[in-house]
Amino acid sequence: MSSTIAVSRKQEELARSVISGPDAETISTSPEGERAQALPAELSQLIRRVLEAIATGQTVTLQTMPEELSTTTAAHELGISRPTLMKMIHNGEIAAHKVGSHHRLKRDDVRAVRRARLARQREALDELLQLEDGLE
Repeated sequence: MSSTIAVSRKQEELARSVISGPDAETISTSPEGERAQALPAELSQLIRRVLEAIATGQTVTLQTMPEELSTTTAAHELGISRPTLMKMIHNGEIAAHKVGSHHRLKRDDVRAVRRARLARQREALDELLQLEDGLE
């Protein structure tokens, strides 16, 4: 499930005030009539990233993802074709299990492969930039 939220100018201003305020590092909640309670650091960082995006006028899209993914969804998340994903499964490059005749992948496994692919891409780009600098 995915939803995009339209943000008003006032909401942008409010987001800027929260992330630039005196307690910008710690985000807290205070339900009506109760005292404020600090959110855990990991959750504060996530909310801060959302507020930074809102403050700069970016579009924020929230997406939920189930624990198990179909090969079509996993391939989409990895930015590869489904046949390429099936080759990766058969070569043991990514774990999958069968449900009936269909393969399913764990969300966390797909995310780990995605992070590893992005890291390799960044390394390759850094190498290219170093080569380019060496040619000048």
